[in-house]
Amino acid sequence: MPSALPRAALPIRPREPPPRKLKHPPSSSYNDQSFLSASPPVLHPSTTSYLEERPHKRPMPTPSYTIAVVNSSGRQAASFIRVASAVGYHVRAQLRNLDGIVATEIASLPNVTVLVGDLYIKQTPAPTASASPTLSPSDTRVNHALIKDLFKGAQLAFINTTFWGDEVAIGKALADAAVEADVQHYIYSSMPNHSLHDPSWPSLPLWSAKQTVEEYIRSLPALAPRSTFLYTGIYNNNFTSLPYPLFCVELQPDGSFVWQAPFHPDVKLPWLDAEHDVGPAVLQLIKDGTKKWAGQKIALAYEMLTPREACRRFARGVGRPVTYKRGKIEIKVKIPNGYREQLVALEEMYALGAEDPDKQPPYFGTRVFEDSCPEEALALWEGYRGLEEYAREVFPLEEAANGLTWMNEEEDEEKTEGTIVGGETGEEPEDDGDDASEGLTMAGTETPARREESWLA
Repeated sequence: MPSALPRAALPIRPREPPPRKLKHPPSSSYNDQSFLSASPPVLHPSTTSYLEERPHKRPMPTPSYTIAVVNSSGRQAASFIRVASAVGYHVRAQLRNLDGIVATEIASLPNVTVLVGDLYIKQTPAPTASASPTLSPSDTRVNHALIKDLFKGAQLAFINTTFWGDEVAIGKALADAAVEADVQHYIYSSMPNHSLHDPSWPSLPLWSAKQTVEEYIRSLPALAPRSTFLYTGIYNNNFTSLPYPLFCVELQPDGSFVWQAPFHPDVKLPWLDAEHDVGPAVLQLIKDGTKKWAGQKIALAYEMLTPREACRRFARGVGRPVTYKRGKIEIKVKIPNGYREQLVALEEMYALGAEDPDKQPPYFGTRVFEDSCPEEALALWEGYRGLEEYAREVFPLEEAANGLTWMNEEEDEEKTEGTIVGGETGEEPEDDGDDASEGLTMAGTETPARREESWLA
């Protein structure tokens, strides 16, 4: 279309663009500055006006605080360390060892100092005829030297304890060390003891230990006003097609999945993508500080979904039918005894709502606390990753990391099915009580993506 202006009225651009003016003063540490000897650039009048009116940039200082973190290859801790180190916080990260992809990643991040060692020290009990090789709290003592070193120079802490060793003793020792180090904000990942809310509800061992630690922290006058308690929902990342208990989505011959668990199919549960969303949420807690969050409990969950709704979301993401089946927790692989006890209690608790869904205990212990989801979590971090997005973008990658190939369309059906079941017969293996490997195993081999505390933390 011809221009509405006569040709003579069009502005004539210069053949050469005007020289550029340096935005910042030259670095005095740069040796070769011969390029600065040219004559000063001439700016177009409109450019000069723009620079004069442009507001000054807001200063972005690098955080000078140091944060102590334990069990750093776990999903919660690793998520936080990635975010904290990226924005400049110094992190002192305890790792049980440097084995595995996540531990290697954490050790390689900038601003991270890794302390390798267990928070407990194994003790050799006196040999007896009935001695069991199972590691129990009485067989361990707290590694106070490592804990003291962990808090050296730390002003902040994000602590998620696990049942490796005596969790209560370790949790108390960490709190005492935080008091001695004068930590200004102590964020503890806790969970409820359901029996304290209703005596007819069973106590889940792994969660009640965390609640005991939380009560101890609240009893310390120097630490309680500086503490915040985080309660996390069910991890999206728990799902796997491997025959692990509770969150196995079992691949069927027709290519669909079936998830069997003891939860009532129509009662909502809290969900969280731990690896994606714990880090940004905890970072916001730190930025807000204790003036806002001192002594408070926070339910961190971004979706409230019934098991049936969760399966529908998961199916849309993975592109295959996913069916929920209410049933007993099937244990087909070797698991630590502490986790086995947790599953037995969990199955007992959720059997209470077998006939009447109103009798199913709230996941977080109280209905009022659970009703704060997801608004309270969204107030900390809005960019969460939902279950559907996780199933579409991350689940196939985690499955591949575990050596599975069902997601490869070019694989023939027979090979895919054989990979998924992994040669398992479906029978529960004999429990020899040996927790020495301290990890989930299948066919005698630990899987790469589910090592040690990372699948529980």
